[in-house]
Amino acid sequence: MADKLKLLVAVMLVISGVAGFYFLADAPTVVRVLSVIVGVVLAGVVAGMSAPGKQFFRFTLEARDEAKKVVWPTRKETIQMTGVVMAFVVVMALFLWAVDSILMWLVKLAMGQGS
Repeated sequence: MADKLKLLVAVMLVISGVAGFYFLADAPTVVRVLSVIVGVVLAGVVAGMSAPGKQFFRFTLEARDEAKKVVWPTRKETIQMTGVVMAFVVVMALFLWAVDSILMWLVKLAMGQGS
């Protein structure tokens, strides 16, 4: 139940930050934006103290660790694969153009407009 209350307080902090943005309509834009930022940061702190918040934080750390294990392609491999993709796009464009031209010719022939 305490976690639900913490999450409810976090949501209320975000809502109050956004409400502050509109409530402070006559204030400078910096103050209005800061009210939203403060609301979101405080909500993040409160939500981070709940069990789901701690699980989410742990998950993000594990995701970052997994991303570090990814083997990224070298510059040469990237350029080669980009060339393959571009060549495939050109070949597919020519193929679709040929199919479209044949179908257009067949439709004109069927309608009696073909020569």
